[in-house]
Amino acid sequence: MRSNQFDLIIFDWDGTLANSTQLIVDAICQSSVDVGLPLPTQEAASGIIGLGLREALIELFGTVQESQIQQLMARYALYYNSGENEIPLFNGAAEAVAELHGRGIALAVATGKGRAGLNRALKNSGIGHYFHATRCVDECHSKPHPQMIHELMDEVGASPERTLMIGDTSFDLQMASNAGVRSLGVSYGAHPLERLLPHAPLAHFDEFTKLNQWLIMNA
Repeated sequence: MRSNQFDLIIFDWDGTLANSTQLIVDAICQSSVDVGLPLPTQEAASGIIGLGLREALIELFGTVQESQIQQLMARYALYYNSGENEIPLFNGAAEAVAELHGRGIALAVATGKGRAGLNRALKNSGIGHYFHATRCVDECHSKPHPQMIHELMDEVGASPERTLMIGDTSFDLQMASNAGVRSLGVSYGAHPLERLLPHAPLAHFDEFTKLNQWLIMNA
């Protein structure tokens, strides 16, 4: 049996394992209108996915009053939570995670979700028990700061050269670069390929099945 190239594989959640991008975009757009801010384009709303919610809203709208940020976050939670129980994993994601776990590779999640939201997602997905460690935006700096990856490596005892980050946004791949680890980009989620390529992923994929094929051969 060949040895694994990686001791730790870190997945982003939304847009990488979970097919939730459109729900997030719709929640951002609906909540923006509710609090009297301009309706963002679908592209603009998708473009800030990957950041923590507070950081994403500030990036999208610029300087806004704290009261509006609080209102936005509350309305976003209302819209997102109404649909989160129906979010599917991408085809093949559950099987791929189980296979990697079975090979003895430590698996982790680094996400812009809050802890309560990730815990619900892990439970609803049925694959939470495969992950050795997770980090959320209310526990660490928002991506692309490398804190999440640094803490995950420390927790499982992995070195940067044997750690891999997989994500669908430029913030995921920039976080990997900032942490000194290699990355894979997926363009079936929030950010288009042209936003991923400047961060030099090892490879990029437009379907989860293609990502899984790479992992089978190379991870």
